[in-house]
Amino acid sequence: MAIKVNIKKIVSFTLWCTLGAGVVVLLVAAIGYRNNKTCKGYRIEIAGASGTQFIDKKQILDLLAGTGAGKIQNTPIAHFDLRRMESVLEKNVWIKDAELFFDNNEILRVNVTEREPIARVFTREGNSFYMDSSGVQLPLSDKLTTKLPVFTNYPTAKIRTHGADSLLIVQMKQLSAFIRSDSFWTAQIAQMDVTMDKRFELIPTIGNHIIGFGDGSDYQAKFHRLFVFYKEVLSKTGFDKYSRIDVAYAGQVIGTHKAGTRVDSLQGMRNIQQMIRSAQLLRSDTIHQRDMRPLETPVQTEQTLTNYDLIPANGDSVRTTSPTTTNHPPVRPRAIMPKTNNKPHNNH
Repeated sequence: MAIKVNIKKIVSFTLWCTLGAGVVVLLVAAIGYRNNKTCKGYRIEIAGASGTQFIDKKQILDLLAGTGAGKIQNTPIAHFDLRRMESVLEKNVWIKDAELFFDNNEILRVNVTEREPIARVFTREGNSFYMDSSGVQLPLSDKLTTKLPVFTNYPTAKIRTHGADSLLIVQMKQLSAFIRSDSFWTAQIAQMDVTMDKRFELIPTIGNHIIGFGDGSDYQAKFHRLFVFYKEVLSKTGFDKYSRIDVAYAGQVIGTHKAGTRVDSLQGMRNIQQMIRSAQLLRSDTIHQRDMRPLETPVQTEQTLTNYDLIPANGDSVRTTSPTTTNHPPVRPRAIMPKTNNKPHNNH
């Protein structure tokens, strides 16, 4: 009985080994058959989230030619080093991923995924570049047709995704993604300035005030409080009544009055309507240059608005305090430059 069992095991093992060897032989034969064939052509596919192509098919062909592939069509398939060709393509700053393979018709398929810019960054030294969703630094391109959030006063000449600036980069990516997802804020936030302590000050398109945002934490709630303040307060008081609006503290909006401002509720409502229209008619990635007016000193009034308990309907009832002496740091100019085909907007 034991002998019969052993014979069955031996026969089964032999059959499996024979089958495995046959599969290997067939694969080797198929590969050899494929390698003896020549490439009949190529097909290049470029994918990008924004639909904008920052690298074209000719540039990809030039990169492939630099790998020694030479003329692609009618070249023996065995002469192609696909992994090396993928590596060469992925060294291009605009290419996030590359995949090359031959299909059943001996056509070389080149599938490329582009990097997508999500923000434009200006450094303290005056350099400018794009940043993608992975925090990779990208060069400027005239092919970009979409409006991007703008960050100014970035502390270093290059993006550093590790080390001291890693949290700052994460917060910049989060703020940029949020603003891009909301047409209202895309139209209203002209730029976000990085302060010396790596917090954010937002500069609006409409209104001559600065928005103290704090760090990038709890950003959705901060934007919500700011929107409520715009709708319930600035629509009644006018957009030039406050020199600074702070939303950095949880559950609070702190507005600092300007001296000598006039309440114009009709103009305030028009400003709200204009922002909504701007959100519907987004401009291209034009960055406008205009100087930021310094804050008026001394600060005369301050109102803390908690849990959206804002101000009475007359829109002008605030608590007056004695002027305090405040040493304001020098105000940085807006690092925003217009395209030649767009006229700069007068926001004052």
